Amino acid sequence: MNHEEGLVKAFFVPTKRERYLEMIAKPKKRKKFLLELAHFKALDPRYLISIPPSQQYPEQIALILAQKGAPPLCWVTSEDAELDGKEMPLSQALKQVIGRQMGTFLSCIPGRLAFFEGEEVGARWILERRN
Repeated sequence: MNHEEGLVKAFFVPTKRERYLEMIAKPKKRKKFLLELAHFKALDPRYLISIPPSQQYPEQIALILAQKGAPPLCWVTSEDAELDGKEMPLSQALKQVIGRQMGTFLSCIPGRLAFFEGEEVGARWILERRN
């Protein structure tokens, strides 16, 4: 399973999964998917972990993710074309994403562990699914 497919299957509400799987599979539709990330509403709340306000900094979030098993590299899916579709060091990706008010997923372990930053205030979560 690739990172983006894992995100959709693990962390999106069941009623939206098929639609988003189709969108990420086709280049023209994928652009529309990326534009939706800023105000993304299809995350399954069962797998969202709030980050305490005192820990909402790249270094602290990297530490939380590492404690949950995140490897040093992550896959970036972002409305920012400069970042999208790249594998990057997790700490570097967090520094480029946090506070920029853009929709971005950092997939650490496909279908199991990720980070999401949206445009709205408070739209910052760790996504975790335990098997």
